[in-house]
Amino acid sequence: MTLKDRLLEAQNKIARALSQSERKQEVEIIAATKTQEPKLVEETIACGVKSIGENRIQEAEKKFQKTTLNINTKKRFIGHLQSNKVNKCVDLFDTIDSIHSVKIAKRISTRLIEVNKKIECLVEVNTSGDQTKHGFLPNEIKEILDCVSIDNLNIRGLMTLGPKSQDPQKTRESFSLLRNTMIKINSTMNNKKLKELSMGMSGDYTIGVEEGSTMVRLGTLLYGPRNTQ
Repeated sequence: MTLKDRLLEAQNKIARALSQSERKQEVEIIAATKTQEPKLVEETIACGVKSIGENRIQEAEKKFQKTTLNINTKKRFIGHLQSNKVNKCVDLFDTIDSIHSVKIAKRISTRLIEVNKKIECLVEVNTSGDQTKHGFLPNEIKEILDCVSIDNLNIRGLMTLGPKSQDPQKTRESFSLLRNTMIKINSTMNNKKLKELSMGMSGDYTIGVEEGSTMVRLGTLLYGPRNTQ
């Protein structure tokens, strides 16, 4: 099966998940291209994918230098961001999808002001209760709202990683909790509302779509098992 075939299969499953859940949101596929070669990234873009997601700053910097990107291609940082990597991340990426604390949000804002740039972001919420995962707790509404108000950050929505459990019901509960968290946040906002929910990867993206996801991050499903680096 070619990359184009796998992408089409994912799109068809997304369409079925939307139909079965009677949801009508548009769902964007983010190609998680960690460890993939520049030629494969270019092939992915040629297949119509508009967003590529990278987890590692250093790898992404080298890859972007060797990759011919469409002018409309959005480069999304989807990994855990450390404070000492903020400057490079802001310089390299179009969006940051993993703001996990007020501290890192303020650090990003400082850099954005320095370079006179605004950037779209997602706030990471830990909805699984897994202590190894990063992000705000679902009840930390005030802290998430603090991020929304920080200069030069355009907070578009929320992101979560599903639980390690293979139980689909636990995954569904985790994703449903993120959706309900966004509803709570929006109920306190007078003006601009959060609209994006990034939840679901190769093993659970259809559940994410059924629970309202507007973005899914697909790596293994598109490219097969990753080379370990």
